[in-house]
Parts: sequence; C-alpha cells; structure tokens
Amino acid sequence: MEKNLAGGSISRPKWRKVAYGGMQIGYDDNYTDESFLEEMVMNANVVRRDLLKVMKDSVSISQYLCIVAFVVLVWVHTLESSLDENSLLLLDLSLLASGFLILLLTEEKMLSLSLLLRYLVNISFFTTGLYILAPIYQTLTRSISSDSIWAVTVSLLLLHLFLHDYSGSTIRAPGALNTPNLTSCISVNASIVASVFVASRLPSRLHVFAVMLFSLQVFLFAPLVAYCIKKFSFGLHLVFSFALMGLTLYSIYALHRLFFLVFLLLVLLVNVVCPYWLIKMQEYKFEINGPWDEAKLCFDITD
Repeated sequence: MEKNLAGGSISRPKWRKVAYGGMQIGYDDNYTDESFLEEMVMNANVVRRDLLKVMKDSVSISQYLCIVAFVVLVWVHTLESSLDENSLLLLDLSLLASGFLILLLTEEKMLSLSLLLRYLVNISFFTTGLYILAPIYQTLTRSISSDSIWAVTVSLLLLHLFLHDYSGSTIRAPGALNTPNLTSCISVNASIVASVFVASRLPSRLHVFAVMLFSLQVFLFAPLVAYCIKKFSFGLHLVFSFALMGLTLYSIYALHRLFFLVFLLLVLLVNVVCPYWLIKMQEYKFEINGPWDEAKLCFDITD
C-alpha cells in the first residue's frame, strides 16, 4: 500500500513472476516476493549410479582395448617374422567366417540370403582392390625413417582409442537409422592410416595384403560384431569380453612381462578404479534449479 498527496492510500497491483514482461509498476526490477523460492529444487537432474552397473558398462571399453592390443600383437609378431603370411591369411579367413556366423546368429535382419550374397560380393571386390594396392602400400613410406613411422603409428592408435565410439559401432547394422558421428569416423581413419604405416615395413606383397586385410577386418567389423553380441545377450557379452581379456593378457605376458603389468593395471583402472571414482564424485554433485533458470520451450518450434 502507498499514500497519495491527499493522504489516501493507493493499492498497487500484485507482483507477478514474468519472464519478458518488463518492469512492473510499484516494484523494483530485482524484486521477488516470498513465493520466489518455493519452486527451488535441489539435485533434480542428478543420476544416482550403481557401482556394479557402472563396472558392467565399463567392460565395453576394456573389451575394445583388448581388441586393439590383439591387433598390435599380430603386428609385432609379423614384423619379427614369427608369424608368416600363410598363417595370417588363415587368421583372416577364420575371423571373416566367425564374424559372419556371429552376425547371422545375433542379427535377425541379416538372415536374408540376398543381403548375405551382396555382402559377399562387396567383400570380394574389397579384397581384390586391397591385393592390387598392396605393392603401393609396401613402398609408401620407404623414404621415411622407422622411428618416425612408429611414433606416428602410436599417436594414431592413441587418437583412435580416444575418439572411438564405445557405445556402438561405426559400421551400422542393416536397418539402423542413425549415422556415425564425425569423431568415430576420424577414429576409424586414424586406425586405417596406422595399419598402412605398419604394412609399409613388411617384406613382401602377400605380407602387406594379409596384415591390411586383418587390420581392416578388426577395426571396421569387430565393433559391429561386439555390438550385436551385446544387443543379443548381455551375459554373452560379458563372457566374450572376459574371454578376450584373458587371451590378450596371456599373449602379452608371453611377449613381455612389463607390458603385461602395464596392460593389467590399465584394465583394472578402467573396470574398477574409474567406476569407483565416478560413484564417489556423485556425493559432491550439487545442483540447484528454480524459477530463475533459463526458460525451456515446451513445444516444437518447427510446427
């Protein structure tokens, strides 16, 4: 209530909470009444996570770390001539057959015979082109020192791991509506370039073809196979992941004890330490929402 010049009282209009209504007569621009804090909500959007669930979700990351480590192991044994080209070609055929078998068993949309034949034709064209280009890959980095090649290869693999899409696959299953994002495409390209650099240090054309075919099979199709297994059965996904971890750790242990210890600590960090840190950090999350927050549209502006 306010008084006029004659001593009477003037009732001012009731204050209203408006977003874009300008100043209200009789009130300061920063005025709020006692109802302003009634809509305050604390930690409305904070997601309470379970430690076991976070640890299960982190298995996908350590699984792909093992896949990349397995590729590096094959590269090392090939460069040391402990794995010949015939063994590599046999490994390529085994991976291709097992990958198609898993996709046929886990992805119902791939049961079409015409779709399978189309994939086989595409793979035949792909392998033929790769075999024709093998001599070019072999001589591509002849003028570059080996130290530079290994440094760039390691950097590209780290970039590949950093940008990889661990929640899905760059190669989409048939019928998938969403397309791969930019970072996952950069990740795949980095892995392919790293494979070319390694292949350029091999002694024969058949070695180059076998290593490039193996690397492309793993980097392109292994995420799709792992994604289909996870979508088909989460229990089967855990069994496959732990079996892959055991095989990779055993192979690294046979190669070098120090690398085995480093990789084991990395797996424990990803699967145990990081989930525990994430759960503990949730205790310090503090979020306040109220009427002062930015207005959110409740309708589609394209309508």
